[in-house]
Amino acid sequence: MALTSSMECGDILEFQNTLKQMRQIDDKIIYVLNTTIPTESFKTQVNASHSCKDLFQQIQSVHSQRDIAIKKCLYTIKGRIEELKKQRDDGNIDSTILKSLRKAQVESGILQSELSIEEVIKKQTSKVYYEKCRRFYKPEKLLN
Repeated sequence: MALTSSMECGDILEFQNTLKQMRQIDDKIIYVLNTTIPTESFKTQVNASHSCKDLFQQIQSVHSQRDIAIKKCLYTIKGRIEELKKQRDDGNIDSTILKSLRKAQVESGILQSELSIEEVIKKQTSKVYYEKCRRFYKPEKLLN
């Protein structure tokens, strides 16, 4: 799900909805692992090592995309905050500037929270992945 290139930082609610879509693989990790790892009766029909490796790569890719998207928007909003603060400090005490500054500060806080949420999600996904796939595939670099 390569959504990072199309993600816009202007509408924070839309950005959060896109993140929610990108988190589906993490939300459904137990189901995905249950369909990836064969039961004893099917273990000869499915290559669990290959399946676990592919799943690991998908998870890594999505985690990276989300991390990049959140940090990009955070950087953009912090730049906007600095610009608005400069305008305010230069004596431009316009109510729209103050409102825009406050809105940008709130959005920055929301994105900081999203970064924290990402860390929790990554840890949970990593734990579940490791528990189910450790016998079949051991990546050089474990999930974050």
